[in-house]
Amino acid sequence: MRRGARLVVFAAIVIAVVLWLVACAPGDAAQSPGYVSGDGTVTEWAVGERGEPVELTGTSFEDEPVDVADFRGQAVLLNTWYAACPPCRAEAPDLVAADERDDVQVIGINSRDDAATALAFDRTFSVGYPSIDDGDGKATAQLQGLVSINAVPTSLILDAEGRVAARIVGSVEPSTLTALLDAAASSAVASGGAAPDAEAAG
Repeated sequence: MRRGARLVVFAAIVIAVVLWLVACAPGDAAQSPGYVSGDGTVTEWAVGERGEPVELTGTSFEDEPVDVADFRGQAVLLNTWYAACPPCRAEAPDLVAADERDDVQVIGINSRDDAATALAFDRTFSVGYPSIDDGDGKATAQLQGLVSINAVPTSLILDAEGRVAARIVGSVEPSTLTALLDAAASSAVASGGAAPDAEAAG
């Protein structure tokens, strides 16, 4: 086989493999918890399409209990992160600002760092909200189908009733984050405070 023909065949194989990978890649972290995407994709759920309140408990890096249920009535932003993650560092000031709102509580989830590293990050960025030490993976397991341990950062925004209102895979623009939190914080009022039944939540 001539060199030119071999190059054509090689190029065709490469193109076929790339097309196969693209076709097989899932488009949603809920479909494949191992799917990694950091492009800032935002998914929102209408009030009537949200599921049951999220149950998430753990222990912070300061050895304090953390329970999402304690923050019912506020929007809650759950954020997976680790200290060496560039987009995590970039979005930290925005999360700190969000946590300063009276109607928002931010909770971090960190499965990679030890306490010294995580707390050093908190000091660097003046973080006042708790982060769950998820070294055992239990917190992430409680959010199975909603977040991927590999897609960091990922943020879930819970409405005032604790239901998932939005998911952000990757970092997010501050204006978009503010709009999502505004909507989540006010959604319980808009829905009359009543959670959808299981069938409606889907």
